[in-house]
Amino acid sequence: MTVDLNADLGEGFGVWTLGDDDAMLDIVTSANVACGFHAGDPAGLLRVCRAAAQRGVRVGAPGSYRDLARVGRRFIDVAAAELAAQVIYQIGGLSPLAPPPGISWCD
Repeated sequence: MTVDLNADLGEGFGVWTLGDDDAMLDIVTSANVACGFHAGDPAGLLRVCRAAAQRGVRVGAPGSYRDLARVGRRFIDVAAAELAAQVIYQIGGLSPLAPPPGISWCD
């Protein structure tokens, strides 16, 4: 039996850090990396993706509402098509920064 230990990472923003992403990457097998809608920013996204790749940790985009003020923890009434576009946008932001495990695009 295998267990996928997952955590939400990259939730800092600019000069504000939240949690110890590097320590978590040493114990998880996959990570949801904040893509900037509820938390996170491009530099943090790249940093977490690079660190995850070096450790062989799989990454994914935790699609969320556009809600930096409340970290995505409230309901926002959004049309289904708009919400789908926002999730696709977040996945698109992560995809080029998430190389296969063991490879870093920006060394």
